[in-house]
Amino acid sequence: MNIEQLHQYCLSKKGVSEDFPFDEDTLVFKVLGKMFALIGLKKWEYGEKAINLKCDPDYAEELRAEYSCIQPGYHMSKKHWNTVSYEKH
Repeated sequence: MNIEQLHQYCLSKKGVSEDFPFDEDTLVFKVLGKMFALIGLKKWEYGEKAINLKCDPDYAEELRAEYSCIQPGYHMSKKHWNTVSYEKH
């Protein structure tokens, strides 16, 4: 998935808005003012393709156990956020 596909996918969800509340690099997607996804655009450009996604705490742990590309949220609450890295195949 490329950045434009990811962007369009997030925006296709009902009630989604996008914003840069922290800096000009961190793209944040929200539903009803609540964050659900963050993407560091500069890191993505430099090949560190990852997205932080909010998740149910129990399910977040299950996903981390099953997939090596899913880790506790980078610079986020490890309980509620996962970082999903996109690796080249």
